[in-house]
Amino acid sequence: IRGGPDTSMDCPCKNLPGSHSDLDWIRITACLVNAAFFGALGSSYLYGYNLSVVNAPALYIKTFYNQTWMERYGEPIGADMVTMLWSITVSIFAIGGLLGALCVTLLTKLIGRKGTLLLNNGFAVIAALLLALGEKARSFEMLIIGRFVMGVDSGIALSALPMYLGEISPRHMRGSIGQFNSILICLGVFTGQVLGLPELLGQESRWNFLFAFLALPALLQLCVLPFLPESPRFLLMERRDEAGAEKAFRAFLGKKDVSKELEEVHAEGRAQNTLHMASVTELLLNPALRWQVITVIVTMACYQLCGLNAIWYYTNGILRDSGFAENVIPYIVLSTGGIETLAAVVSGLVIERIGRRPLLIFGFSAMAFFFGLLTVFLNFQDQYTWMPYLSFTCILAVIASFCSGPGGIPFVLTGELFEQSYRPAAFMIAGIVNWVANFAVGLLFPFMQSLQTYAFLVFLVVCVLGAVYLYFILPETKNKTFMDISQSFAKINKVPLVNKEIENELTIKAGSKEVEENGKVIIDGEIESSF
Repeated sequence: IRGGPDTSMDCPCKNLPGSHSDLDWIRITACLVNAAFFGALGSSYLYGYNLSVVNAPALYIKTFYNQTWMERYGEPIGADMVTMLWSITVSIFAIGGLLGALCVTLLTKLIGRKGTLLLNNGFAVIAALLLALGEKARSFEMLIIGRFVMGVDSGIALSALPMYLGEISPRHMRGSIGQFNSILICLGVFTGQVLGLPELLGQESRWNFLFAFLALPALLQLCVLPFLPESPRFLLMERRDEAGAEKAFRAFLGKKDVSKELEEVHAEGRAQNTLHMASVTELLLNPALRWQVITVIVTMACYQLCGLNAIWYYTNGILRDSGFAENVIPYIVLSTGGIETLAAVVSGLVIERIGRRPLLIFGFSAMAFFFGLLTVFLNFQDQYTWMPYLSFTCILAVIASFCSGPGGIPFVLTGELFEQSYRPAAFMIAGIVNWVANFAVGLLFPFMQSLQTYAFLVFLVVCVLGAVYLYFILPETKNKTFMDISQSFAKINKVPLVNKEIENELTIKAGSKEVEENGKVIIDGEIESSF
């Protein structure tokens, strides 16, 4: 990270210290870090929190359902009915997520990336009120509706946030900034596990406070994000607000002269074959984007179907079957959240050195390997007293492997594989695949448990297929412009490369010089822009 602070910025955030260099690399600014952190805090953090928070109070919520049923109808609720109500409470979160994903394209077009994130906080606050007050109102319907509304919030967040992070980040750190999404998901899962401990809020008299907590991150984001800039690419290419885009670039990049960044975005706009925001249908029918769409669908499907959500949804049951005592299970589960968060942070630190492609392939391959070992250990755990500990070690290894790449990079890739006009439609497709697959895992895994110790072999196959596909199809996107990435797919899509005039336009940045020598064009200019 090179460059020194520029005190002339029109930004309320001061730059982090750096050193001057003749290379025009981008320094990390406090403005960029704040936008990434607080954007993720009120978005992906809440999604992660909701993945784990229902585990601890599950028994108390079922008891509440039974008590409410007794008060209304004068008889105990049947076992089948309480199971159905609980299943609806858990699974309706994914249905809400699907609805939220369907709204993203329209919202981001009308009110922008930052505006969508701010509006989304309203859903989080409403969900927190419904979930926290359901017990007082003696209404289990409020809990079910609250979970649905929270799902809508998560569906919007998991598309709007990666879009925002990808567009505000310099390409040299686009992966690292994009991993804030994954890191805050893991941190949310970990927070849900900690607050769900019996010593804290995991008690019958306090479980509603677990859901009231949802409002806190949303309110924090509402207090900070309005003072941070909108996506400069959105402002320039969709709103035609060059002054606003210039101010946003200055704030995020920490420098006064952003003419090269503005010119690169202008050049990308001139190179695109459409200037309006493309629909999902237009994206699906565009032959130049066929394999990008397929890649997003495959990575998002593998993100959900690789088996990690099955482990989160049924963590306690898996540990119980592995032979651990009931009273220590909550504390063991805590270690899984810690490992997940640590692995996500490490991935964010190394992604710009190693690249997206190697981390994805390694992550899925390692998951397949440890799923295989887990199957073997589960088959022999009744024969050896120490075998459950190996099973749990494999669970930790699966979690760490997932967070090393597959846990966050699919969201980064969705933003990188498409140019501005197709990006909202691409995130809608990714969101639909994500939530449909999420619902399918939650619905089908209990039936897959009839396979007993061989259930995880299904996920092993998914991980292997995902790794093989990525090895043969996915190019590396590290440190490439959005136009460069599009050109990487030109051959496999069987479309011609960008014409020479546009290629030169994208290559020759502001301030460069072009001379002709022996009939060849030689470019002698400044380093290209950070975006």
